[in-house]
Amino acid sequence: MVSITLPDGSKKEFPGAVTGEEVAASIGAGLAKAALAIRVDGQLLDLYMPIDKDASVQIITGRDADGLELIRHDCAHLLAEAVKELFPETQVTIGPAIDTGFYYDFSRPTPFSTNDLESIEKRMKEIVARGEQIRRETWKRDDAVTFFKSIGEHYKAEIIASIPADQDISLYRQGEFIDLCRGPHAPSTAKVGTAFKLLKVAGAYWRGDSKNEMLQRIYGTAWASEKDLKNYLTMMEEAEKRDHRKLGRELDLFHIEEHSPGMIFWHDKGWTIYRAIENFVRQKIRKANYIEVKTPTLVDRSLWEASGHWEKFRENMFVSNSDEDHVLCVKPMNCPCHVQIFNQGIKSYRDLPLRMAEFGSCHRNEPSGSLHGIMRIRGFVQDDAHIFCMEEQITSETVAFCALLKDVYKAFGFTEIMVKFSDRPAKRAGTDATWDKAEGALKAAVNTAGLEYTLNPGEGAFYGPKLEFVLRDAIGRDWQCGTLQVDFVLPERLNANYIAPDGSKQRPVMLHRAILGSLERFIGILIEEYSGKFPLWLTPAQVVVATITEAADDYAREVHEKLLNAGIRAELDISNNKINYKVREHSTLKIPVMFVVGAKEQETQSVSIRRLGSEQQQVAAFDKAMADLLEEARLPL
Repeated sequence: MVSITLPDGSKKEFPGAVTGEEVAASIGAGLAKAALAIRVDGQLLDLYMPIDKDASVQIITGRDADGLELIRHDCAHLLAEAVKELFPETQVTIGPAIDTGFYYDFSRPTPFSTNDLESIEKRMKEIVARGEQIRRETWKRDDAVTFFKSIGEHYKAEIIASIPADQDISLYRQGEFIDLCRGPHAPSTAKVGTAFKLLKVAGAYWRGDSKNEMLQRIYGTAWASEKDLKNYLTMMEEAEKRDHRKLGRELDLFHIEEHSPGMIFWHDKGWTIYRAIENFVRQKIRKANYIEVKTPTLVDRSLWEASGHWEKFRENMFVSNSDEDHVLCVKPMNCPCHVQIFNQGIKSYRDLPLRMAEFGSCHRNEPSGSLHGIMRIRGFVQDDAHIFCMEEQITSETVAFCALLKDVYKAFGFTEIMVKFSDRPAKRAGTDATWDKAEGALKAAVNTAGLEYTLNPGEGAFYGPKLEFVLRDAIGRDWQCGTLQVDFVLPERLNANYIAPDGSKQRPVMLHRAILGSLERFIGILIEEYSGKFPLWLTPAQVVVATITEAADDYAREVHEKLLNAGIRAELDISNNKINYKVREHSTLKIPVMFVVGAKEQETQSVSIRRLGSEQQQVAAFDKAMADLLEEARLPL
């Protein structure tokens, strides 16, 4: 007798070994139809795998996160099978599920075309309609290598050959197609459904190495239902309209060029937004009793060796050999430098907590293929800070930081915040006891702060666990921005200490924290969140003064000068163009307010006010209009 415990605590008894398909059918026909896989005592397995002992069981469907990931992985296999049927000369390499879909990399001398994608997608749907059975097979490694070589799949054979010879190989067969995969998969292609779409072709180096062959990567998206697919494609259309790279060019905010890949050339208007954000955050942290520092960009290798970054992060660092004795590194983060400032002079427990902030300029050697506008770059500035505190202060500092973070996000219009708790990674510094203490302290602190969180296993920093703060934007996309990390390791490695009340030397705890993260990336998020229509306090040009007739030019100049003197970012348009043209032109540039002046306004010392996106117009005395604009444009402190 096998006893199956279901997620609601109920039990089902079976006379002998039972499959996931049979368990699902015993619950209901609807569940049996929707079932994709099964989780047995926490392990995700193929639906047809037998359960021969008492176990806790969950039936996985497309409504579950695991089920959706499985559908996406199945779609990668569908894609590979369809390509092999249509283009037999093509070699398949790897094809994983990703956040919103899947991709597969192919080796083929002829580029895939848009028409090819349409044909491939059509064939994928035909494979779904065939209802091909998907089954796992276990092979000896060398047999698998020989097989894939024999069918001309040399990339796949190379992958398998890199696996130790004593390990069996997991392959999945569907129809005539067979692929290397650990699984699990749906029991048949019919279960995958047709809520998928191929999106684009991109280049990708074999094994991510630019010295290797450039492959063709086909991206697709996949969802549990046609409705979800439609919603996603609608969101993608909206995201394309809001693309920060497109709007950055149109609004003259910044550009990136081949002379400095991964670096930003900020134009006047973009830099105006940048400084407004920096000044806003600076005023916030001053009120929260942070000190602000500035540390060097080039730092000797010895500090990074001492901190552990040289071992854990070396491949992402830019290095310069200045002379025979020194190897200087362009700093990829600020934390070791802040410890160096903390270590100057003797610190007492009375000095703690010490909140040390820096708009720190950092550089990381990101792969060229991963660069994306100003969202993923090599040179960036973090709104970084490190809080040096005693262990008993971790909770109060965490609560205060979370309140500050939510206050800052609210000013930008973000009120929906998700929190992820990332615990110890496989590659880490410090003992398990240290990690137990750090994780326990951070969990206690976030619980006191009243924040709900989800676990993000194995994604902590190498020196400590962290909270990741994820924002949801206007069209439903999630962006990870802020972080808070509890670190017992770096103060030990870099010999930081303070004098305790009993006169002994103690190690401070170091809280690494950022609210916006990279300022550049956050500005990219804002461009897309607002679709370029920034709130008044952020927008580069807050108002444009435009004339109806040449006779009002002098009055327009006077109005413009008074606005500038009052601290309002104002532009002047006294061109010979007609007013309707001026309205359209400045609306395209997304300037939020226009003060239109003509002979009548000059006579009455007034302005006609037009708002972006509104056909309405109101007339007000200039002094009142300026006072109202000043109030509206104040920083949201």
